Amino acid sequence: MRYKVFLWELFGVIFISITGTLLHFVYKWFNEYDPLALISAVNESTWEHLKIAFWAALIYSILEFIFISNITNNFIIAKAASFLVIPISIIILFYSYTAILGRNLLFVDISIFILSIFLGQKVSFKLLTMDQLPSCLTSLSVIIIITLIIIFPLFTYFPPKLSIFKDPVKGGYGIYKRETIFRYRDLKNSYKP
Repeated sequence: MRYKVFLWELFGVIFISITGTLLHFVYKWFNEYDPLALISAVNESTWEHLKIAFWAALIYSILEFIFISNITNNFIIAKAASFLVIPISIIILFYSYTAILGRNLLFVDISIFILSIFLGQKVSFKLLTMDQLPSCLTSLSVIIIITLIIIFPLFTYFPPKLSIFKDPVKGGYGIYKRETIFRYRDLKNSYKP
């Protein structure tokens, strides 16, 4: 049982890394089709990279639920923990190295993305193979997962003006065409003849 779970979690690193990478480009590939902004990166902000890692991990966890949840313990807890470890690792590692270097390097960014997924899967494996934890942790984990499902798309469409949401390439936030529409509407409403 333990070996099978280990293989699933290890393969998950590959699946999540590849799927997350594909989700980075899907929005552009489909001519910025708005519904895809829910799960795909719409700009180069740190937030959008956290989002694609989350959705890729969630998709993989659904597959795991179907195939191995019956031979594991703490499935929901393990997945919620993984969903938190991945973005927290990305944030800590990315902002630490860019603070030291004063800039980012693509190969380091990609390495951090994969390493963070590995750490998330490792935590998941530990929790899946340990004794059953209290049910209150499962309830808390469900709340965490639902919250993440809501905030990732929400902050794509309505990002706070914080650096984690700012696209370092174009300097904007969220979906640009939306931002332009809102800016135009605000200017129009503020005009008084």
